Amino acid sequence: MKIAYVLNTYPQPSHSFIRRELQALERQGVDILRLAMRPSGAALADPGDQAEAARTEYVLKAGAGRLLAALARETAAPARFGQALKLALKLARASDKGVLRHLVYLAEAALVKQRCAAEGVQHMHAHFGTNSAAVAMLAHVLGGPGYSFTVHGPEEFDAPHALSLGEKINRARFTVAVSSFGKSQLSRWAAFGKWDSLKVVHCGIEPDRFADPAPLPQGPLRLAAIGRFVEQKGQMVLVRAMARLVQEIPDLHLALIGDGGMRADLEAEIARHSLGGNITLTGWLAEDGVRAELARAHALVMPSFAEGLPMVVMEAMAAARPVVATYIAGTPELVVPEQTGWLVPAGDETALAEAVLALAHTPAARRAAMGQAGRARVLERHDSAGEAAKLAAHFRKAISGSPPEPSRPSPPHL
Repeated sequence: MKIAYVLNTYPQPSHSFIRRELQALERQGVDILRLAMRPSGAALADPGDQAEAARTEYVLKAGAGRLLAALARETAAPARFGQALKLALKLARASDKGVLRHLVYLAEAALVKQRCAAEGVQHMHAHFGTNSAAVAMLAHVLGGPGYSFTVHGPEEFDAPHALSLGEKINRARFTVAVSSFGKSQLSRWAAFGKWDSLKVVHCGIEPDRFADPAPLPQGPLRLAAIGRFVEQKGQMVLVRAMARLVQEIPDLHLALIGDGGMRADLEAEIARHSLGGNITLTGWLAEDGVRAELARAHALVMPSFAEGLPMVVMEAMAAARPVVATYIAGTPELVVPEQTGWLVPAGDETALAEAVLALAHTPAARRAAMGQAGRARVLERHDSAGEAAKLAAHFRKAISGSPPEPSRPSPPHL
């Protein structure tokens, strides 16, 4: 079974879950062609991301000439080309990206379709319901193999009409949500007759990487928060909650792990509240560095306003750490209040501070028991090998039920 993964920007520091999925599928014998539109502009600190970048073909690196030549070859099948062009223009009308951008997607799709033909790809799978899913859909309409895609949220749920999410779902062999909440959202835009094609496949963790979690540390309370420094991740609320908390827990420490466009704003807020001794901004860390920070922490805090199914929560639970998180999206499918952590309303710095105080006042033995309960829960529900096996089964069914249409060979490589 040969699958093409159609991706937008890959790999990225915040998308290690895609890398784990690919590698878990390959360990189960699935042959994968990695086709990304562009490489990441961020520095790749993790050796695993660096290795993935070396294995990935980048469509836009082919250059305008190769893309136009690929598009021109598709005009030899005028009926299919006309259908694909009509669909690209339909997507453009719904979107705020404009016609030119969607004609570029069509050219990308032509090259993706031809690479799939040359490599004997039987099915395409995209991550996110954004332009990568559009390229896969257009490649299929041009005569390429069938496609599926994984929707994570929250971006897709914020703009379903601009992304033509219903169109993508209804044309796909199947569509994956990473949580039951996500599946419920997809049901809003899928045709009723396509509901059976909506599948839940969780993002997975690799249990071997968390085989021997460190015991909870002694000493002053330490927290970790992991994520891009963007508005939806809610770090600003957490910094303001910290300003309240240090009045009662002066030696409280928070490691903010990540980076992004909001860094300067966070630094200014930390300075405004004189929290420089209580909060450390670590920047992006490789996976080993993230695990080391979790080992030093008593708990993970996730103050997000919007999420899909947060990998950072899974990893903290696998590391036997209690979690303080916001009651949003798929997070309640992970965190069980009073058993594995605390859930609070998003955007409520008072409630967040109170939950951290509850954590601080919880006896050490009880914190450890909550961490172990979370570990057992996530290892049972989110083992990457098990989730990859589910996805592979969906691929096999899609291939056997709808074999790819024949298409012309193309140049051997991008």
